[in-house]
Amino acid sequence: MDTDAQANDKATRETITQLHRWTDKLITFRTTRPAGYTFTPGQYARLGLPDGDSMIWRAYSLTSTPAEDTLEFYGIIVEGGQFTSRLDQLKPGDAIWLDRQVFGFMTATRFTDGDQLWMLATGTGVGPFISILRDPEAWRRWQHLVLVHCVRHKEELAYDEELRRMQAAAPAGVENPGTLHLLQSVTRDEADGERLHGRITTLLESGALEQAAGLPLIVEQSRIMLCGNPAMIEETRKLLHQRGMKPVRRVNPGQFVTENYW
Repeated sequence: MDTDAQANDKATRETITQLHRWTDKLITFRTTRPAGYTFTPGQYARLGLPDGDSMIWRAYSLTSTPAEDTLEFYGIIVEGGQFTSRLDQLKPGDAIWLDRQVFGFMTATRFTDGDQLWMLATGTGVGPFISILRDPEAWRRWQHLVLVHCVRHKEELAYDEELRRMQAAAPAGVENPGTLHLLQSVTRDEADGERLHGRITTLLESGALEQAAGLPLIVEQSRIMLCGNPAMIEETRKLLHQRGMKPVRRVNPGQFVTENYW
């Protein structure tokens, strides 16, 4: 089977332009962007790599913004992973396939009201929130942007320097921008004064998240996005339900949206 022909029926062949390794397992990479490819911050793409006579496809959140000329993705290299073992060997100039369709409904545009956007992520689940925060529209729309990123070890806090720059200064050209509250938490390392210690659900249940943000999580103003491992999402959903919050549906404005990503 001709994998080029197979991919071109549904995808475009793109080129890796940049790679950055945060750790031996965490990687950010950029690719060329095909003409006409559009997406909303928070959505994800399907990427393909050849496997003999067939193709392997995997979902990756877009961390770039719709205004950029290239596409950026963030992910983890899984030992023995069918797709990531191949991804780990790629270098600038190598080919990767991009599905022509974009996927996902976990976007901030699904909220019709509220003035606080809480983004709760574990591990690589922070990816869609990087795209949202890089987009000036989020800073115009929300008075408060709260990013909660929970990892095992502090070296896994990818995008840390960029997020701290955002915290200090909003994107240029945005009048009366919102404020970014950056809350990072580790579960295996000791607390160091800069970061919280513990799982998101533990910090939420104890009130530590709200205390650290200086903001209350309330039905009237808070809108929440959850992205990460399924256990965190399920537990957090229960805690939000206890506070009278509901998921966003077509006929129900709701207060939170979720996406499993691990």
